[in-house]
Amino acid sequence: MIVLTRQQRVALKRLYDRIDTEKFCRTIKPVTYKEFRRSVSKGWDCVMVYWCGMWVGIETDGYTHT
Repeated sequence: MIVLTRQQRVALKRLYDRIDTEKFCRTIKPVTYKEFRRSVSKGWDCVMVYWCGMWVGIETDGYTHT
């Protein structure tokens, strides 16, 4: 299991909450937050999560980027 900082958890929750509002994300099978959090993988110096058809990196300070 990957340990996330508090800022990363907040950023991950924001991404999860946007799944229902983003037009493209509606075509993706809905998952629970717990399943979404478990899908996080380790990047170079950040964690990566597959969201709405793209990989999003979340830095330790909560900054998200594609």
